[in-house]
Amino acid sequence: MEEPILNSHNKDEYPPAHTAEHILNRTMDNMFHCGRSRVNHIERKKSKCNYDLPEPLTDEQVRQVEARVNEVIGQDLPVISKYVTRDEIPDGIDLSRLPQNASDTLRLVYVGDYDVCPCLGSHVEHTSQIGEFRITSTSFNEGSFRIVFRLTPPAE
Repeated sequence: MEEPILNSHNKDEYPPAHTAEHILNRTMDNMFHCGRSRVNHIERKKSKCNYDLPEPLTDEQVRQVEARVNEVIGQDLPVISKYVTRDEIPDGIDLSRLPQNASDTLRLVYVGDYDVCPCLGSHVEHTSQIGEFRITSTSFNEGSFRIVFRLTPPAE
């Protein structure tokens, strides 16, 4: 099958950090029912994601998030893409953040059976290629909880 033509993507992400963002988003939503990050900035040196929460997470909750993300990374899950039409979107996939001009064919990115979402970004092939996930700081401002994270690359 010929690869579909999708909307252009204006970001050049670091695939390990971008894939870690997918895992972090699913973890945050699973644990705190806050949805995916509404603002994020994903880079090689450090990345940040903001979540809509009524109050900041405790230090213990932050450590639980970090531990869960590393647990998922350690499962060496495959990261695959599937192209689907809007009619084929599985239940529970939020399309509200897609741009108005999004194409009729979408690329869904699956991190094993842990996460799936529409995405045009670059990803690793297996979660073991991400390395260790470390939350280096957090902050809270008017209903927005920011997580700053870094990755330690996996040993060769």
